Amino acid sequence: MRAIGLALALGGLMVVIDTTVTAVALAAIVSGLHASLPAAQWATAGYLLGLVAVIPLAGWLSGRFGARRVYLAALLVFTVFSAATGLAGDVTSLAVFRVMQGLGGGLLNPVGQAIGLRAAPREARGRLMSLLVLPLVIGPVLGPLLAGWLIDTASWRWIFLLNVPLGLLAALVCARVLPRDPATGPAGATSGTVLSRDPAPGPAGAEPGPVLSRAVRFRPGRFSALSRVRDRGADGRPDWGGLVLISGGAVTVVLGATLVDRPESAGFAAGLVLIVAGLGMLGGFAWRARRIAEPIVDLRLLRYRPVRAGAGVLICFGAAYFGSMAVLPLFVQGVRGDPASLVGVIGVPSAVAVGMVAQVATRLVDRYPARRIVLTGTAAGTLGGALLLAATVTDAGYPWIMAATVLVSAGSGATLMPTMTVALRDLDHAETPRGTTLLALIVQLSNALAGAVTAVTLSVLVTRALPGDGGGVPVMLALDEASRQALRPGLAAAVGAAYLLPVILLAGSWLITHRSLRPTPAMALLGPSAR
Repeated sequence: MRAIGLALALGGLMVVIDTTVTAVALAAIVSGLHASLPAAQWATAGYLLGLVAVIPLAGWLSGRFGARRVYLAALLVFTVFSAATGLAGDVTSLAVFRVMQGLGGGLLNPVGQAIGLRAAPREARGRLMSLLVLPLVIGPVLGPLLAGWLIDTASWRWIFLLNVPLGLLAALVCARVLPRDPATGPAGATSGTVLSRDPAPGPAGAEPGPVLSRAVRFRPGRFSALSRVRDRGADGRPDWGGLVLISGGAVTVVLGATLVDRPESAGFAAGLVLIVAGLGMLGGFAWRARRIAEPIVDLRLLRYRPVRAGAGVLICFGAAYFGSMAVLPLFVQGVRGDPASLVGVIGVPSAVAVGMVAQVATRLVDRYPARRIVLTGTAAGTLGGALLLAATVTDAGYPWIMAATVLVSAGSGATLMPTMTVALRDLDHAETPRGTTLLALIVQLSNALAGAVTAVTLSVLVTRALPGDGGGVPVMLALDEASRQALRPGLAAAVGAAYLLPVILLAGSWLITHRSLRPTPAMALLGPSAR
């Protein structure tokens, strides 16, 4: 099981790193390809669009072709177009190759999580997920540092070309250690794990769980909480109409979110229109998904309380944690006038904290009630967010800011992967890829929207804090030292106030955990036909 987790973590690490490196490489790309900054920013936007466009297909592709085959194919697509991106001759081809790279990368995490959860028994799924959390811990720290070093010593192209040997290595390792997809029998019967009616004994205080019995022939979903959902999608055609609505809506929302970073810009109104249109398409998919037998993304999983509660926690905490990541760099560079490298220094203790806590907390889910662990994580995150808000608004010293970011990061380590583990671990063989697909999509969308709202908030507040016509964040970053020191109290209050929405979302994640992420009796896991 450890070999499987580490192999999947290697593939996931490349995806996370490639999400963060282009922000560091933008200036070098502009210079190297003689492009404008808005055009070069499509290196980031195109990758995100590819990610969200393909995520809805993850569950159907896994059921139709097998999760192992899909994972290996996605890994090869990601590797091939990493090479193409590194060799791109102009900014247009760069953006196109980044979209294709995102199409491969978007499948790796949801399909990889499904493979890992299927391979591990229920009582060991926390340990498995603790390995899959490694990319989220290492990637945001390693990505910018690696990108800066490669740009200084070689070329921005090596940021992407480095994926080629890593991708080939990951493909070879995964082909060797990943379990083969179970054979299917008549009428879709599959050999796998079945949920029985009797609760499994566990440590004192742990929530009851179902007994797991391997090598049992069963129809996927027969004994699960979703027994009324038929499993014809793996053998039939995908829901093309639903795919257009949900992938098109997701891409439109993310595209709109990339355009609304500055209210004074020409693309702001267009970005708002795109976000509204995208949300309308997603609403249309939700309406359609309730009326057809096999939607491309199964929203009926939300009828199961752990999935529904887990999705709520992930949306609130993830949006606050990832959506506010742009605030601290702007505070360091725009308010204090310090170099960007200091942001990386501040982030090292946070990375250590989230890594250590995530490893411990995700493993503890196998032994203790998950609600206690996630309540602790969301409480720590909320307290840390409030302290970070206070420290930045009052222009406190870096030790206070660093302590607050460490607390937020520790809270994320005890919240994100433990929540995902408890939300998915009781789904059966057929439902697991559907669950990972659903959670991956809603987390990506909520992060994009939260990032857009935070960017708009920052732009508005900073514009109001600047004299004259304002000009927003670019003007703040271009201030000379004397002007910055004169405006520093107002700028600190403006930038720091952008943490208010994340703090509200963090508090909301604690409330959802307290009210909804409760132990589920064994019989609640079973469908009506099994009672």
